[in-house]
Amino acid sequence: MKGCKNIWVWIETADGAAKNAGLELLTPGRRMADSAGESLVAVIIGNQAEKAAKSAIAYGADRVILVQDDRFAEYNTEPFTDAMCQLIKKYKPNAVLFGASGAGRDFAPRVACRVATGLTADCTGLDVDAETGIVRWTRPAFGGNLMAVIECPDARPQMGTVRPGVFKKRTPDENRTAEIIRETVKTPPEGRSKLIHRISDAAENMVNLEEAEIVVSGGRGLGKPENFALVRALADALGGAVGSSRAAVDAGWISHTHQVGQTGKTVGPKLYVACGISGAIQHLAGMSGSDTIVAVNKDQDAPIFGLADYGIVGNLLEVLPALTEEIKRLKTASDSELK
Repeated sequence: MKGCKNIWVWIETADGAAKNAGLELLTPGRRMADSAGESLVAVIIGNQAEKAAKSAIAYGADRVILVQDDRFAEYNTEPFTDAMCQLIKKYKPNAVLFGASGAGRDFAPRVACRVATGLTADCTGLDVDAETGIVRWTRPAFGGNLMAVIECPDARPQMGTVRPGVFKKRTPDENRTAEIIRETVKTPPEGRSKLIHRISDAAENMVNLEEAEIVVSGGRGLGKPENFALVRALADALGGAVGSSRAAVDAGWISHTHQVGQTGKTVGPKLYVACGISGAIQHLAGMSGSDTIVAVNKDQDAPIFGLADYGIVGNLLEVLPALTEEIKRLKTASDSELK
């Protein structure tokens, strides 16, 4: 595809609001667009998504392409793919970034196949050559033992999915203004699947580590699966989510949905508490972007202490209950003062 320019970011929506995965990608997208002398374009396919368009502008988009229709109220592979391919054919972007959410991992490869281009999946790093416009996609390879840099020099648009939590959202500027292009697409095909019923209770119990502001993770240092109760108690006291190392998942102590690391989820919370986690490079790659890291481990030489902002050397069975009780006490005292 000749004459391709601009960096696109697909903004996934839920009930008309932008999801974090897409807003996070506006951060590297902004840097890449500026480096290549191109525009950063947010692409939104949804319904009643004006709020999402405004959010995309506030987080750095130069332009928003907005497709709205009742048929796009819920993500569905075939109609979304058809709509995105029509937009790509019309506007010819240089690169398209997708969040590696459940929908993004389904959507991006279907679009890439349809427009006959390559796709780099589950990226943890992005860069662009300012002269050629070639994107350098960095992703873990060989089970996370090394990082591969992948380029797609010939086909366009260049496409990739990026793990949520790898990049942090910019500080939004609500006063920013940008053009919103309201597009219509040809009637998309009916999807071969459709939403019958949303089970709210199940959704509420799903682990959403990528968007959690506080994550408390446990590793093999807990000794046995029953001791994850201490991690959950601390997470509850802090109002956070429960994570884990791969070792704990492989041991069958906790489900894979809680795993943090190169082969799990990438998180960037305000506070990350690592309990009984030694700090293998694969785990550090999944949480090193956290604002503040606290490590609790009985081994004072554990690699995790090299990354942690605060470290506690001690027995987890004694330290975690003490931390939990102290946090509860402080919260109670704070509530009393407010009254």
